[in-house]
Amino acid sequence: MKFKTGLKLASVVFVSTFILTACGSEDTTSSTESDKLEDGHYILEEKNFDDNGWSVVFNMTTEGGKITESDYDYVNSDWDLKSKDAEYQKIMEEKVGTGPIEYIPVYNKALVDKQDPSSVEVISGATHSHDLFVEYAQQLVDAAAEGKTETIEIDN
Repeated sequence: MKFKTGLKLASVVFVSTFILTACGSEDTTSSTESDKLEDGHYILEEKNFDDNGWSVVFNMTTEGGKITESDYDYVNSDWDLKSKDAEYQKIMEEKVGTGPIEYIPVYNKALVDKQDPSSVEVISGATHSHDLFVEYAQQLVDAAAEGKTETIEIDN
């Protein structure tokens, strides 16, 4: 009697282990394949300028299925970059303690390092830019997953 009970228990443990192992490895494989990005250059641009006279231009490059370059910035009507505007930096630093010269490169580097827009951490004082960055980066990642290299235009 003890032998049959032991055999049943061993069978249940063996089958359970086999099923859990099979399910676990299947999930890992499928998520890796679905996360692969098509190699290319992807662009997103806002069509209009905001109240401060800036418009987002975001370029992302993928190679080997990964994000290799992220170039998120804002331009004005003269195509000057916000990340190079010392006067805007000064005004923003005085108001919130940071400015585009500091946070824009951090957001770009974080996207390349983390490979996931939602993993890019917010910098205090640059919350609005962070929210746009994450939203727009996700749109570019989605385009790269499908290999759609047409410029994404945002009617902001």
